[in-house]
Amino acid sequence: MEIGGYTMASPWFLLLFLLLPLMWWWRNKSNKYTSPELSFPHTGSMDFGTSIKATLLYYLPLFRYLSMGLLILAMARPQKILKEEEVKTEGIDIVLALDLSSSMKAADFQPNRLEASKEMAARFVDRRPDDRIGLVIFAGESFTYSPLTTDHKTVKQYISTLAFGMIDDKTAIGMGLASAVNCLKNSESKSKIIVFLTDGENTVNSYIKPLTAADIAKELDIKVYTIGVGSKQTFGGLFSMNSSVDEKLLTQIADVTGGQYFRATNEVVLDKIYEQIDLLEKTEFEVSTFTRYSEEFRKFLFLALFLIIAEFILKNTLLRTLP
Repeated sequence: MEIGGYTMASPWFLLLFLLLPLMWWWRNKSNKYTSPELSFPHTGSMDFGTSIKATLLYYLPLFRYLSMGLLILAMARPQKILKEEEVKTEGIDIVLALDLSSSMKAADFQPNRLEASKEMAARFVDRRPDDRIGLVIFAGESFTYSPLTTDHKTVKQYISTLAFGMIDDKTAIGMGLASAVNCLKNSESKSKIIVFLTDGENTVNSYIKPLTAADIAKELDIKVYTIGVGSKQTFGGLFSMNSSVDEKLLTQIADVTGGQYFRATNEVVLDKIYEQIDLLEKTEFEVSTFTRYSEEFRKFLFLALFLIIAEFILKNTLLRTLP
């Protein structure tokens, strides 16, 4: 039961309020027959109006009834309602795997494939405020550059420092995917995904084949979204080179793991691909409402005691009627 912002833990005590008007009626009825009276043959000359003392004396019993009302409220245990909402998120663990092979210098993206990929990856991180994100880089070999973390500022700093020559050249797709899977193998998140970006074919005969890594990802319930970067025709520019994206392999990896393959032919398309992945992998929100209460009966109890004491003092001092 809620009254004036308070909820009553024991509302049935409020029924006692019904007794107060009955008690007031009974008091007035009793006083009519029990109050001492002195009759005078003529009192007109003694009518000086009602004194302040007489008025206070008449209303003095109100102190008692107010204190009784406050005691009834205290027994009903008024509680202040303190509501707070706690929003819990079921975050997704995401690993971004980026190709650092020399073919990423190609200028079909502005200023080149790597720099465009870095910019779009950073934007993607900004879109995922509630997720843990890690970073894996690969070329001729691979390693985890940033482990899973919610510190997105740090992840973006790591992305900004990516440069050619950090690792040996060539393209080890199998090793890159395996490193990304390894980054997620101990994750307890309900959703785990890898965004795997490359512009070439697997050119390293490592002990971990790309599809073997994809099978491992499937066993660990990791979904892989693959992105093939590069225009589909010969291009020129500062770095004039041809790189052939193995679309068949990247499609197989995505299909095995329940993900999806995308082809990015320019930076605008690449940004839209990241937007699409963001929409496909939405974070789930669970809102739990907790209600806390603070006991407020003490203030009513103390006020009732104050009125009882005030009535007693006034009745036996300033408003005393009998010697």
